[in-house]
Amino acid sequence: MMVVISFLGNPGMKYRRNRHNIGFIIGAHLADTWGIRVSKSAFSAFCGTGQMESRDLLLMMPQTYMNQSGGPVKQALAYHRVDPSSLIVVHDEIELPFGDFRIKTGGGHKGHNGLRSIIEQLGTPDFRRLRFGVGRPDNQMLSVADYVLSDFSSDEMARIEALLPEIDSAVRGIIASL
Repeated sequence: MMVVISFLGNPGMKYRRNRHNIGFIIGAHLADTWGIRVSKSAFSAFCGTGQMESRDLLLMMPQTYMNQSGGPVKQALAYHRVDPSSLIVVHDEIELPFGDFRIKTGGGHKGHNGLRSIIEQLGTPDFRRLRFGVGRPDNQMLSVADYVLSDFSSDEMARIEALLPEIDSAVRGIIASL
């Protein structure tokens, strides 16, 4: 059985350290740690395959903008004949304090355009998610859109680096449970 893990973000260097790109940041770390090269272009995404917990894995980083993430995910699931119940989506979450992360199955999109797109394209919200808290903007002048497109500070990046082993363990746990 194949498990598809989609790490959400926006393509391009200017978004590399954005809060909205925490999925790509986590994905790059996990791919490196697991020895999976995510460099093949397929499904409008960078993809790589490997194995973990006796499961075949497809790691993908859609190269569409966030609000169009559903197309690549739908194409990958259809091509590999994977049910949405074997999909894990890693994304930013403004409803969680910075650095908190939670695993969730199903539910709505809460205004997250990447999740909205995936739910619309798949016709179901019933997939697993690893939600990484980026917090809400402190400044009333900053819109949520501007906030999630702002860069993490150096201190925040250091905290993310420190959390990556825990996130690795959490994702391995999801894979093992499928």
